[in-house]
Amino acid sequence: MQLQRPDLLRDNNYINGQWQAAASGRRFPVENPANGEKLTEVADGGTADMDAAITAADAAQAAWQSETPKTRAQILQRWYQLIIEHRRDLAAILTAEQGKVLAEADAEIGYGASYVEWFSEEAKRIDGDILAAPSRDKRLLVIKQAIGVVAAITPWNFPNAMITRKAAPALAAGCCIVIKPAHETPLSALALAALADEAGFPAGVFNVVCGTQASDIGSVMTSSPLVRKLSFTGSTRVGKILMEQCAATVKKTSMELGGNAPFIVFDDADIDAAVAGALASKYRNAGQTCICSNRILVQDGIYDAFAARFAAEVQQFRLGDGRDSDATMGPLITRQACDKVTALVDDALSKGASAITGGRRASIGEHFFEPTVLRDATPAMRVFQEEIFGPVAPLFRFEDEQQAIALANDTNYGLAAYFYTQNLNRVWRVAEALEYGIIGINEGVTSSEMAPFGGMKESGIGREGSKYGIDDYVELKYLCLGGLDN
Repeated sequence: MQLQRPDLLRDNNYINGQWQAAASGRRFPVENPANGEKLTEVADGGTADMDAAITAADAAQAAWQSETPKTRAQILQRWYQLIIEHRRDLAAILTAEQGKVLAEADAEIGYGASYVEWFSEEAKRIDGDILAAPSRDKRLLVIKQAIGVVAAITPWNFPNAMITRKAAPALAAGCCIVIKPAHETPLSALALAALADEAGFPAGVFNVVCGTQASDIGSVMTSSPLVRKLSFTGSTRVGKILMEQCAATVKKTSMELGGNAPFIVFDDADIDAAVAGALASKYRNAGQTCICSNRILVQDGIYDAFAARFAAEVQQFRLGDGRDSDATMGPLITRQACDKVTALVDDALSKGASAITGGRRASIGEHFFEPTVLRDATPAMRVFQEEIFGPVAPLFRFEDEQQAIALANDTNYGLAAYFYTQNLNRVWRVAEALEYGIIGINEGVTSSEMAPFGGMKESGIGREGSKYGIDDYVELKYLCLGGLDN
């Protein structure tokens, strides 16, 4: 790949301010999912490397925590500026290893950078309280202090933004951080580390350990008494395992887990707006986002009209290598991911659904699946209860508002939901009834650094972004001043 800054393409772990090979000497290949091309080989870190990173973070913690909020803010602001300055290279790296089209990769870089900017500003606003005193000789105060060393495990679908969304608030609060990126997409993490180093974070404050031994590395993160907080984005299954492991040391956790987002279209909706919203929500990153519309629920009276218009738009997508200028959708991340999507579609078709567009693997490569719309989907199908994580939109019918809410809430997940209506009374009724942490109302794109991101039920714990996002990285300390002479 052609980069203006070739030095952003790193292949070693970043520990204690140094680029280091794995202690074992092992390396692993990083491939372009569109064509299997090997991009490079990266240090295959293991338990010894993670131990070293945690030790370095712990050694740096006291000094970083004692820095003034303004100093931390200035370094974060410099990191933000460097990310924006080099967003073209960062997008090229992201597309090469993850597969999403360049326009989406560029948008992710901007989105990820927005969290760095936001929390650089929030670093100076971590305020405490003076509480009402119970007696004249006492004063009660609450202060907020950094929780300590943070460990973060990030996914492959947003390899830039999922790091900044965790690292920025941790660093702003005065926490040192150790990051384990997905082994499918380590290059984006290492490029961010290169820019963090350039921005001036002291050695040990920001660390990245890449590796294929995810379970072993994760066990070190969860068992270490030096780590006070774990933040994870990934599957609910793995999140539950990590929570169990963190219990032994009573770590604070943030879990952004799976989703099963309903997208409800009521018969009083603006159909064209709903189609546009569903396209944006469902097919971004080839359907590989945790807040993707997973089940599209359409009221009987407009079901056929919506299905026809929606399918016609889906047919306009062009599959291809994300680096190709005419591609509007890239590949799935692995062959196994494509296998899963195929199985889900086959299950739906075998139970009475019909594909009005797509419905099969694409011929251009083993990681590509055709953008698909399934009619006549029912709750008996796997696509109703399982997260699809691919470019497949099943359309379900409903009769009335109560049925739509019941169908929407009929899942263990509660991350994101969407609905379209022009009835203001319905807006409030439905928004309050849906059991989800994020709700888009006449809007298919909801994420912003200024809004809290997170879910309910088995979709996770905690919130990222917004003024609430720093709360997961601080401890409240209550001070009682007694013996005062009044």
